[in-house]
Amino acid sequence: MTFRAIGLSEQNIDYHDQEPAIELPHDLDDAQRALAEVQALLRKQKVIESVVHNQQTTVNPERQSLVEELVHRQHLTELGNKLYLLHPADVAYVLESLPQEERMLVWGLVRSDRDGDILLELSDAVRESLIKSMDSEELFAATESLDADEIAELAPDLPRDVVEKLASSLSLEEREQLRAAMSYPEDTVGARMDFDMVTIRDDVTLEVVLRYLRRFDELPDQTDQVFVVDRVDHFKGSLPLDRLLVNEPETLVSEVMSREVLMLSALDDAYEAAQAFERYDLVSAPVLDPSGKLIGRLTVNEVVDVIREESEADLLSSAGLREEEDLFASVWESAKNRWLWLGLNLCTAFFASRVIDTFEGTIAKVVALATLMPIVAGIAGNSGNQTMTLMIRSLALGQVTAANFKLLLKKELAIAGLNGLVWGSVAGLAAWGLYFGSPNAVMLGLLMTLAVMLNLLVAALIGVLVPLGLEKMGRDPAMGSSVLLTFTTDSMGFFIFLGLASLFF
Repeated sequence: MTFRAIGLSEQNIDYHDQEPAIELPHDLDDAQRALAEVQALLRKQKVIESVVHNQQTTVNPERQSLVEELVHRQHLTELGNKLYLLHPADVAYVLESLPQEERMLVWGLVRSDRDGDILLELSDAVRESLIKSMDSEELFAATESLDADEIAELAPDLPRDVVEKLASSLSLEEREQLRAAMSYPEDTVGARMDFDMVTIRDDVTLEVVLRYLRRFDELPDQTDQVFVVDRVDHFKGSLPLDRLLVNEPETLVSEVMSREVLMLSALDDAYEAAQAFERYDLVSAPVLDPSGKLIGRLTVNEVVDVIREESEADLLSSAGLREEEDLFASVWESAKNRWLWLGLNLCTAFFASRVIDTFEGTIAKVVALATLMPIVAGIAGNSGNQTMTLMIRSLALGQVTAANFKLLLKKELAIAGLNGLVWGSVAGLAAWGLYFGSPNAVMLGLLMTLAVMLNLLVAALIGVLVPLGLEKMGRDPAMGSSVLLTFTTDSMGFFIFLGLASLFF
């Protein structure tokens, strides 16, 4: 059940009768401002209620309880009014930024007819926690007004009985759309496509098209073109709205429509489609089935979500996190999410320590080695991270191919060699200066130069090969990349530095 304040129902809150008027785009600054205002209201509520509760009065307990209830209701009304005026995306941002107890309080103050729109904007982790707090009737009421493609987006997190009830409430056409959207894998265009679009025939005039469009109360969002189909909905081209407006009304659609249109398949990778949108500055694109029939469209708002989700996934994967994490999830759940790569990192750290132990005798002879070897590992780790970041980005953009791989590898090794020579020399001079006057000062300088240069070459090799290898195995190129790089540059850095030291000394 959704948390509701005791003695307070939605009807008790004055949400105003007017629709929320939002004229300006809601960027991050607006969302942060909304969060700050909600947090201030929550703090104000706690302080005033605490004062009222602790105040010594001569009134009877019933009167004291009534005063507390009125104060409580007043602040919840103010908070409810604030939430009602926020865009669903801003409400979602606020919910994701609040601890569990405050999040459930705020969620209980959101009008039920806005729940569905807000659930669509939430991160997966927070959405799951809120859905678990709602019963089947509340979930049905929250989602029954959503379109088929929006229901499909929420369906994996909804109870099966709610999905079945939602499907039965849809028209036959919408039910088929829902079934189609749910049949495609999550990372494909089909799972992201919108069914709300405008189609026309090519044998009508532009005047007829204009009269047809005027029959709509409003055009679907991100409508920059209308799609041209035949009588069985096979795609033939598109008519951009600017061509519709600037050409003579008597002109046939077939004469001005565009036949060179980016067409997507429902099974195309969503991120690759997003890259095409970015490359060609698209607002929408048709989605076709294998027979060439128009079944939907992909719009730029979905593309932005795909790019954001992919970027977040890469960031989490590179840090060794298994999945997106609720900022205020339980300590136990958050800890488990981080175990896999922490365990691997522990194993690699022990391996690196064994490398050092192998050269214990060398370190005992020249104690300065113990203070210098972390420098070799640290600078190589930074250099390798630069190479790996560039490689992951290039793989994501599809710029790395079999034809240019060898050239790319040679270039990165050349860069590592040059940087190793320059910064290895700097490190060598610094080591010589630190131990100037010692009989081993010159040898330590040469040792630092060679070790840094060789370890930077190793880091470049790992920075190129690890992401490429992960992609060849069908895995995310960023998955645990930083952990693997740290392991390699540490272990090989210690081995190279102490191995050379054994030869030098």
